[in-house]
Amino acid sequence: MSVRIGIGLGSLPVESAQEFFRWVDRCEDSALDSLWQTDRLVSREPQLEALSTISALAARTKRIKFGMNAVVIPFRNPLLLAKQCATIDFLSNGRLLPVFGVGAESAPEWRASSSGSPAGRGTRANEALELMQRLWTEPRVSYRGAHYDYTDVSLAPQPIQQPLPCWIGGSSPAAIRRTARYGTGWLGGTQGPERVRRVIQAIRRDLEATGREIAPDHYGATLAFRLQAPGERPEPRLEGVIEARLRRASAARPGTNRSEAHARGELRQELIAIGSAQAVVERLRAYHRAGAAKYVLIPLALDLRDLMEQTERLLAEVLPEVHAWANPSLSSSAGGETPNP
Repeated sequence: MSVRIGIGLGSLPVESAQEFFRWVDRCEDSALDSLWQTDRLVSREPQLEALSTISALAARTKRIKFGMNAVVIPFRNPLLLAKQCATIDFLSNGRLLPVFGVGAESAPEWRASSSGSPAGRGTRANEALELMQRLWTEPRVSYRGAHYDYTDVSLAPQPIQQPLPCWIGGSSPAAIRRTARYGTGWLGGTQGPERVRRVIQAIRRDLEATGREIAPDHYGATLAFRLQAPGERPEPRLEGVIEARLRRASAARPGTNRSEAHARGELRQELIAIGSAQAVVERLRAYHRAGAAKYVLIPLALDLRDLMEQTERLLAEVLPEVHAWANPSLSSSAGGETPNP
């Protein structure tokens, strides 16, 4: 399987656009495959809007791909979302990697906007996916469903990529069925390798029933990481970042007892790789054994200096190791620099 590593931001550890684009430029000049922006409209911590961010990335970069992990369909009008994706893919010459989800039932956006109740969000998302995929490929679309009614709609220009990638996020039985029905790939959220394995196996079983196929290397996983000396404790401010991420992850899991999971440290051990480069590489090996070949790594960082240091260490210490066992043709790329095509 072709293994690729992307990098994303779970929050915004920089103070200006100049600092953000300094980091983007370094990623563009590296062997990283892609950049990712978390989709969160309501948050107490700084957070960029996903579609606006990847529009800026389309203009700033020439090589690296980019996506949103994962854009919540029920928060958006499907025609506008389809048009945005088509436009970004056109302007970037086919570098968009969109991932779609339905959002957590506990997401604050349900209470903060006119998106309505989370009830029924799955059926709305399914209709929107069907509608968007038709808009990206057909010259004229008419559609009548339970939630959307479109008559003779055209979308031009259509995406450069035909078909436009349509990866699905989520691990519920409904998300698994959605992936098998509509997806060209699946990207797991922050979850451990064994959970990723179970979801991938379930998707493959459902694909047999639908008669569709997803390429073997179009399954991915997300991993938050912090490269540091073994046994070193993160400073108190960073512990706050880690705890906030764990709270979000546990809230998105029905049936998870947040306080017990935190007390035992099980979620922390499962969802975050903290320690040496070898520890991160071994976690990626575990995801690879589970069937995942695309990885979105989220650096846990406090500011630009910290973010750049974590990124440089990822490029110098982790990427060469992963490429050596997963992609030998890329392993000659020294220092994480962009490999020759």
